[in-house]
Amino acid sequence: MLLQIHEPGESPLPHSDDVAVGIDLGTTNSLVAISHDEMAEIICGADGKFYVESVLSLLGDGSVVVGDVSGAAKKISSVKRLMGLGYAEAKKTISDFGFDVDPAKSEKVIRIKLGEKELTPIEISAEILKALKANAEAALGKTVSKAVITVPAYFNDAQRQATKDAAKIAGLETLRLINEPTAAALAYGLDRGAEGVFAIFDLGGGTFDVSILKMQMGVFKVIATGGDTALGGDDFDLALAVMLKQKYFKNGSAIASDQPPRNDVSVIQLKPLARKIKEQLTFSEIVKENFAGVEIEVTRAEYEAIIGDLADKTISIFERTIKDSKLKKANIDGVVLVGGATRTPLIRAKIESLTGKKPLIDIDPDKVVAMGAAIQAEALTKGSNNLLLDVTPLSLGLETYGGLMEVLVPRNTPIPVSIAQKFTTYEDGQSGMNVHVLQGEREFAKDCRSLAKFDLKGIPPKAAGTAIVEVSFMLDADGILTVSAREETTGTEQVVEVRPSYGLGAEEMEKILITSIEQAKSDIMNRLLAESRVEADIAVKTILGALKKDGNLISNDYKARIEAQIEVIAEAVKGTSRDRIDVEVKQLDAIGADFADLRTSAALSGYLSGKKVNEV
Repeated sequence: MLLQIHEPGESPLPHSDDVAVGIDLGTTNSLVAISHDEMAEIICGADGKFYVESVLSLLGDGSVVVGDVSGAAKKISSVKRLMGLGYAEAKKTISDFGFDVDPAKSEKVIRIKLGEKELTPIEISAEILKALKANAEAALGKTVSKAVITVPAYFNDAQRQATKDAAKIAGLETLRLINEPTAAALAYGLDRGAEGVFAIFDLGGGTFDVSILKMQMGVFKVIATGGDTALGGDDFDLALAVMLKQKYFKNGSAIASDQPPRNDVSVIQLKPLARKIKEQLTFSEIVKENFAGVEIEVTRAEYEAIIGDLADKTISIFERTIKDSKLKKANIDGVVLVGGATRTPLIRAKIESLTGKKPLIDIDPDKVVAMGAAIQAEALTKGSNNLLLDVTPLSLGLETYGGLMEVLVPRNTPIPVSIAQKFTTYEDGQSGMNVHVLQGEREFAKDCRSLAKFDLKGIPPKAAGTAIVEVSFMLDADGILTVSAREETTGTEQVVEVRPSYGLGAEEMEKILITSIEQAKSDIMNRLLAESRVEADIAVKTILGALKKDGNLISNDYKARIEAQIEVIAEAVKGTSRDRIDVEVKQLDAIGADFADLRTSAALSGYLSGKKVNEV
């Protein structure tokens, strides 16, 4: 055994008497698995299916059941896309997927109408988890109360917390949340004894993740991640449904002249047909279907043209993630496919074209995530020879003086992790400090996402730069962040668990990385300018404080020279020349040097006055 990690004071096998399962809580389908002796097995339901449809169906009698029930009065599907989001962030998704939502009641937590009920995405996900739990208990003949649950690598803190909340409602203790690509790598690494660098290409129903992992002697280290929390097979279905609407059901050429217009067939109604055609085109070059009396024909070439931009987007993210890993395409030993949408021939062809290697499909891409989660669940309850190191997908930090972003946890840092950094006050007599927690890749706080704000009070009112505050970031294995700030002299401390009320929209997540790359040069130049302005501000405040306290030590002419230089700095700060600001600050230091010597001499004289040599 290479290495075991456990909490201080606890056994390395803290859950050794428990039965734990692995759960893939998916956008389209969800699965549960169990692992024995590092061999994972999918648990099927009473209907023989290896999955539970991630759908809530409203029956005619008003009851609600999990699954895509034929003839249901109403259905809710793809709710994973709304986890941890508020209405503003999910507005487009709500519109595209036909969710019935009241904006006034969904500002922070979305509430979806289903008959007489209004359900949150957390409550809907809890129902799906309950169904998986029931299947596992029926198959195992035991109570199942613990699980490892997978989430997209690019789920943020709010989305992860929402997943844990859903599990709690379902009666499940979450042993750990692990990223879906990492779970897939875990399954492959154990099953095939693989070592080297592997890319995990995870294109599910509603989310896309790609991770670059290094596997060596039982250690799985994620070295880079990328993705989009609102890109997946659902979008392929939607694009095809839009085409079917335009071509066949909106004054299209396939409608006979003696038939009434079929404008009443909506894109949402066409999505199940589009999904069926998509799946058939995986194996066929042409598909023919009859829908509402209209003969429909779609070729694979036609379908690939429709989804071409979406496929290119996944490959663009994949290529950027390889670049983030500091590796070349030739360094990738294999590409593991995860998620049903990776069955698309166009996707597989593009992956092979980019990497020069045929994707690995030894394990069913629909099952591999749940299997990896089950293996991790067994490791947490029975022990394992393997160590799993995940990473945080975006940088975490604080706003510092001048509106700058100070990164404490860089992007792609392995988790769990605890990092502390010391800060100081910038004004005399400062008795409090505002702690603003940020997430993002930009140089300025205004361009990053605000996660939390809190005030640390009770700082001793000392001279600027003398009080010391240590800020600690603790990111656990589930990706949940706890921030604490502690003043060293008094021990005054403030702690906050970062749980934002809503998550990061898919478009905003994508924009964070793209914008940080596009604006990198200008951001750095602007940051350097801002830092020079901060240094100038501190220098001016310091000498003004000295003048207020000890201005009587120098002549009026000397004081006028210092004040004149302060005016020069004020003008320089208004400009955009960092070099000029730095020159003028150095000039102020030079002018004030004699004043500093006089202050030192006066302080020493006061200290020594009236004292004997042996008392000093």
